[in-house]
Amino acid sequence: MGVEILKEKYRSEVREVVLGATAEDGGTRSHTIKVGGETTLPFLHFEGTVPNRPVISMEVWDIFPEEWPDNLKDAFGDVLSDPAAWAKKCVDEFGADMITLRFKSADPDLKNSTAEDLIPVLKKVLETVKVPLIVYGCGKPEKDNEIIGPLAESAEGENLLLGVAEQDNFKAVASAAMAYKHSVIAKSPIDINIAKQLNIRISELSTPLLDRIIIDPTVAALGYGLEYAYSIMERARFGALNGDRMLAMPMIGDVGHEVWSKKEAVISGEEEATWGDQAERSLTWEATTAMALLQGGVDIINMRNPAAAALVKKNIDDLMQDNSY
Repeated sequence: MGVEILKEKYRSEVREVVLGATAEDGGTRSHTIKVGGETTLPFLHFEGTVPNRPVISMEVWDIFPEEWPDNLKDAFGDVLSDPAAWAKKCVDEFGADMITLRFKSADPDLKNSTAEDLIPVLKKVLETVKVPLIVYGCGKPEKDNEIIGPLAESAEGENLLLGVAEQDNFKAVASAAMAYKHSVIAKSPIDINIAKQLNIRISELSTPLLDRIIIDPTVAALGYGLEYAYSIMERARFGALNGDRMLAMPMIGDVGHEVWSKKEAVISGEEEATWGDQAERSLTWEATTAMALLQGGVDIINMRNPAAAALVKKNIDDLMQDNSY
């Protein structure tokens, strides 16, 4: 007599979002990428469907990353002063599914670059690599509001993923996405209620944007409240599967940015000798953080270290194996 395996059945699913646009859709990408669409918790293929594998987007800056540790710079060789060459290396050599282009030079405390300065960089990267792009500003809301509209207009129809729309500062990014046919990252501060409310407010600007929102619930690096960030992602995924359409969007984790801003990933020298080799430690820190968040339901992972990205890609390969029974 066989044993009945009890399986959880959910009544809804995560929205499927398409990123990038081919010539047929008005863009120049060689292909599009679909994320989301799950009808079960992460990688439980025996309970439902996981139609689209999580993707890795590798980070590229528009200026040389002076603050990066030497071991991270050395991984990229001589391309770090050329964003297009940097992006090409990430795609051709490191197998990045997407490119995350950060316009750090727009920071008023750095070069205070204008939109006119940045548009040629965006266009050159779009010409050089044909994968879908994620575009961030400098992280200063007032400045980002100035540059995001012109950048979105200059790449009209490419269906970029624009970041970030936040609770008190979402109209500029959402309006640019709506006007120029892009998608939008809705970022909330590790708070499920704010995440939901932000999606509602964006949808009030434009109902069709509901199908082009990616949630950034704000992730934490390993050891910095990762379990809390994970729990928020898990609650959002349960909400989606149980019919809450305002939480039913795919999720992105800005892992590289979070990990490499922490001392455990970058500090070296005699006083930290007991922590182990900095290059090995930082690689493990980034890869472990990303792998944990995969189990929380992240669909897009921003990463920096090519070696860490390779480990996570292998982990995704393993997790996408059918475990139905």
